[in-house]
Amino acid sequence: MSLSGSTKKGKKYQNTIPTDEAGFGKMIPILKEYINNKAENIPKKQLGPFKTDVSIYQTPPESGLRITWVGHSSLLIEIDGKRILTDPVWSDRVSFSQSFGPKRFFQPPIALDDLPTLDAVIVSHDHYDHLDKNTIKFFAGKSIPFYCSLGVGQYLKNWGILENYIFQLDWGDSAMIDHDVVLTAAPARHFSGRGVINRNETLWSSFVIKGPKHNIFFGADSGYSPDFKEIGEAYGPFDLTMLEIGAYGKYWPDIHMGPDNASNANIDLKGKLMMPLHWGTFSLAPHAWFEPVERLVQYGKDKNIKLFIPKPGEPTEVKEYNSEWWKEYLS
Repeated sequence: MSLSGSTKKGKKYQNTIPTDEAGFGKMIPILKEYINNKAENIPKKQLGPFKTDVSIYQTPPESGLRITWVGHSSLLIEIDGKRILTDPVWSDRVSFSQSFGPKRFFQPPIALDDLPTLDAVIVSHDHYDHLDKNTIKFFAGKSIPFYCSLGVGQYLKNWGILENYIFQLDWGDSAMIDHDVVLTAAPARHFSGRGVINRNETLWSSFVIKGPKHNIFFGADSGYSPDFKEIGEAYGPFDLTMLEIGAYGKYWPDIHMGPDNASNANIDLKGKLMMPLHWGTFSLAPHAWFEPVERLVQYGKDKNIKLFIPKPGEPTEVKEYNSEWWKEYLS
């Protein structure tokens, strides 16, 4: 079984099922929700600083699979001898301007200059909290392959990534990272655009990362959909699923999952372990900053899902583990 490619209506990419993207028609109720919101969206206590011990990268992971959570959806994945960076965002704010917009709760625990040698960078879609111009420019001119969704390559090229190192993938397309790891783009239920006029003109994707020993799933951004069951049937089971649990709200249930549906997605994907992403780094929704992970821990118990929740910046071998790092910052 393999996945079919994406579809378009005119210039606009389409989700596999009808999707409410919480567009202009929802702006007033969303704004009211923010104004009336009393939750602790931004931590009252300063998070961190977290610091990555980069000497760890001199020794390969014993299991062959180790992950460093930089924050949000930025991960340094070490899988079967390869190092892959996902959705790298090092800027202070995820916005078209560094003067305003959502600001990060803690500084990246590892400097870009201190990253170990990379075999690949994955960019799932073009939203500011996943595609960061300043961070991409750091990699300009470097011989590192970039794998991205269709259309996203234009940004990478404009910001200095070497054209012959940019590989744009449609859903169902596969590419080799060296000769060992197969990367496959898969559907996600989301949307794209970095402004009001180019919505959905580039594709959004999730990714299957399959090495000789391990098979993992990077979910990026997605609402819940039948896509997960199809991906699980076609490419599962997965040793680890990395799924977004934050930035949910009652006015946009179709484009972000929240912890309940994310845990259901892990089950659909046949995930042996689940790692939460897209939480605890930026305030992008009206829930408390710690709520997604607290709820996920409970769903894990209720649904018998094993969780992998490392501390920010801590290179961690993948196994059932909950660092509970956020608890020391709760009032």
